Amino acid sequence: MPSRARLDEFIAVVEAGDHAGAIERYYTEDSSMQENLAPPRVGRDVLVAHERGVLARMSHVYSKAVSSVVEGDHVAIHWNFELTDKSGQVGRFDEVSLQEWRGDRIFCERFFYDPTKIVT
Repeated sequence: MPSRARLDEFIAVVEAGDHAGAIERYYTEDSSMQENLAPPRVGRDVLVAHERGVLARMSHVYSKAVSSVVEGDHVAIHWNFELTDKSGQVGRFDEVSLQEWRGDRIFCERFFYDPTKIVT
């Protein structure tokens, strides 16, 4: 079960722009991420590689946690993101992330957002 302080640390790392580093430091080795109804990606190394690939296509990423809730091993975070790709196209979207933690690390996470707002 994450402490409020541990969750706040995680959020601060993401808001600082270290998305791949957040995965390396806060996710279990066997963690998974799922985008809406897509099949989940599994394994921390896979998650880090995917995140680095997304970030490599961007010139700027803004991340802000609007609110977050800790309920035992379950966490919900409402995020605002702004992604600017290297051509200058900007995508802004709200996302809700539902997480299950094992101790002080994230075991599985599912994202809910409008995929039409994503810069590809």
